Amino acid sequence: MILDLSRPTVMGILNVTPDSFSDGGRFFFRDAALKQAETMVAEGASIIDVGGESTRPRAPTVSEQEELDRIMPVLEGILAHLPVAVSVDTSKPGVIREALRLGVSMINDVRALREPGALDAVAGSDAWICLMHMQGNPATMQNAPVYDDMVADIKGFLRQRMDACLQAGISRERLMVDPGFGFGKTQAHNLTLLRRLGEFHDLDLPLMVGLSRKSTIGNLLNAPPEERLHGSVAAAVIAAWQGAWILRVHDVRPTAEALTICTAVQNAD
Repeated sequence: MILDLSRPTVMGILNVTPDSFSDGGRFFFRDAALKQAETMVAEGASIIDVGGESTRPRAPTVSEQEELDRIMPVLEGILAHLPVAVSVDTSKPGVIREALRLGVSMINDVRALREPGALDAVAGSDAWICLMHMQGNPATMQNAPVYDDMVADIKGFLRQRMDACLQAGISRERLMVDPGFGFGKTQAHNLTLLRRLGEFHDLDLPLMVGLSRKSTIGNLLNAPPEERLHGSVAAAVIAAWQGAWILRVHDVRPTAEALTICTAVQNAD
């Protein structure tokens, strides 16, 4: 399915994992996952992002086969029955290839196609690719992250990954970027990153943002993940106001409604 990036859009998060920070285990089984995907489409999601390996801080890794066993039945069900673009949140070349074989619309890679073979896995497809910044890896990324100039450092990394994609024969028109809130960033980093988000338009690529229910919001509100709805929607609106085109969220309907108001105000005479 073709992605419509003519206006800000909502990507619904579907974690097919037992250990995700926000909804660990709720959608681990196929039927529950497909029901949640159906609900998110009805609530206004234009994209469903399916992930089979948690990338929360200090999350354990899973094998390629285990990740495939988790996501493939869900991908097959969504693609067969729902009128929605499908993204896969993965870094593994084998998972990328199998997902593309089914016909997914996007690969959303927190490692920005740095795993050996990942660039080759996507080069022959026509899928969108989201390149995300992460300092370190999920096991270590929150161990005192440090930057010289955070925004400049992140933009420099994303430019390097864009160049790597171009050299691999991946057209610029297929790329988007994500600055990686919470991935090797302190709370102060995340707040500064959100305030300066507009500076990423220098890259001249669509911008995806994922702040939903993250610890920065929880720390500010002193709230557990399931009680971070209002803070997450506020963060999404701030991001959309600064030009983010895809908002990756857990709570689709409240975010979609907030974006409708935000877009209407931005387009008013």
